[in-house]
Amino acid sequence: MLVVTGGSKGVGRAIIEKFAAAGHKTIVTCARQEQELALVAQELAANYGVQLLYCVADLSNRGDQKKFVDFVLAQNQRIDILVNNAGFFQQGQLHNEPEGVLEKTMNTNLYSAYYITKGLLDSMLAVQKGHIFNICSVASLAPLPNCGSYCISKFAMYGMSQVFREELKPHNIKVTSVLLGATLTDSWKGVTIAPERLVNPQDVAEAIFGAYSLSERTVIEELLIRPQLGDL
Repeated sequence: MLVVTGGSKGVGRAIIEKFAAAGHKTIVTCARQEQELALVAQELAANYGVQLLYCVADLSNRGDQKKFVDFVLAQNQRIDILVNNAGFFQQGQLHNEPEGVLEKTMNTNLYSAYYITKGLLDSMLAVQKGHIFNICSVASLAPLPNCGSYCISKFAMYGMSQVFREELKPHNIKVTSVLLGATLTDSWKGVTIAPERLVNPQDVAEAIFGAYSLSERTVIEELLIRPQLGDL
C-alpha cells in the first residue's frame, strides 16, 4: 500500500499518478478539500483502474493527524511506501511575520510527518521492510529570503528525516530525504514566473519512483532536485 499525504494536487498528486500507472492498486491519501480528492479518485479509476482511498484532513491539526493514521490503519494492509508530502508555505520574514505562522507551519510541515510516521511504522517494522520519503526543501540546506518560518520547518524536517534514517537502518526500512527546489505547485499561484523556470512535479514523481525501484541492498538517502537554471 502507498500512503501519500497532501495528494490532491501538485507533487502529491503526481506521485500518486506515477505509482498508479506503474500498477500499484492500493493508494491512500488525504487533503483538506473533499471535492479535489473526489476528482483525483475519479481520474485514477478511469485512467488506471485504481481505487483511491482518501480521508478529508487538515494536517496542521493534531486531531486530524490522528484521524488520518486511524483511517490508514483501518485498511488493514501492509504499508510499503509512505510519502510525507503535506506542506504549508507563507511568505514572510521572522522579525515581522504575523503571530501563529510559525505554529501552523511547524504543525503542517514537521509534526504531521512526525506523528504520521510514528503512527504507521509498526506496519513496516512487522515485516522489516518499507520506504519512507520525506519531502524536504532546498530551504532545509540554507535559508531563503522571505521564507522565515518555512525555512525553520524544513531545516527541522530534514533533521528528523536523517534521524529516522539512522534509527531504521537495522530494520531494513529505507528513508529518503527529497530536497526540492522551486516546484510548480500552488505555492507559486499568482506569481509571474514562467512554468518552465520551475521543477515539473512529474519529474519529482519520476525521481521518487526511481529511488523506490532500487534493490533492497541500496538506498538513496537524499534526492536534491532543482530547476535546471538554479534556485529563484
